Amino acid sequence: MSLFPSVFISHGSPAILLEPTPSHHALLGLGASLSEAAGRLPSVIVSVTAHWETAEATVSTAANPPMIYDFWGFPKPLYEAVYPAPGQPEVARRAVSLLQQAGVAVRADGQRGYDHGTWIPLALMFPQATIPVVQVSVQSGRNGAHHWAVGRALRALREDGALIIGSGSLTHNLRAVHWGNVDAPAPDWVESFGNWIEDAVVAGEWEKIRDHWHEAPFAARNHPSPEHFLPLLVAAGAGSDQGQGTVLHRGTELGVLRMDAYAFS
Repeated sequence: MSLFPSVFISHGSPAILLEPTPSHHALLGLGASLSEAAGRLPSVIVSVTAHWETAEATVSTAANPPMIYDFWGFPKPLYEAVYPAPGQPEVARRAVSLLQQAGVAVRADGQRGYDHGTWIPLALMFPQATIPVVQVSVQSGRNGAHHWAVGRALRALREDGALIIGSGSLTHNLRAVHWGNVDAPAPDWVESFGNWIEDAVVAGEWEKIRDHWHEAPFAARNHPSPEHFLPLLVAAGAGSDQGQGTVLHRGTELGVLRMDAYAFS
């Protein structure tokens, strides 16, 4: 049996859970395809979520995390959805230890629930909700090297069958979203940034992604704040330093949300 790659996914709008868009279907099949390639289900899912921002790296240790409905104005079924996957305190404590050993300031949080950066994509990828989940926060005030180091520290969990997922969005300018038009065409400033990142990923230009992503074309326009890009850096850091990244999905929804997903072996 092979290791699971670390994966970056773009989770998009919460409505992706209900709407049969190309990205919905891509996530719907992703859990099965990763499990088939590895020859087993993940022993635990480590979700590095853009919707949990803290001053220092924080790991959820709750045994039964509650639901967090951290969005507004969406259809009622989204507020009634439940993803009852258990937590995994033992793995969470090991994650804390690995981060400490790597010199990353870290703390544990025994109360944190599942935010939609975690439960929305996992409800598509692993709808049975039987695989334990541990969440990890991002630090919007820290640079790419910090998040890369978080990923490198968590990499050892893959040896125990963990699937590490960075859940964010390749582009994330909500002020420019075409709400109500999921098929709106992507402007050049979205495509230019997305293509720059994809080219670097498939070429394995890790230093470029880690230290210079903010120099990509229209980076600030696509990410007025960095929290949705940072999970990509953790996922890439949790992959091998050798080789190249793989494109799992490519597409744009609502005009400006580039919904790409990558695997890092």
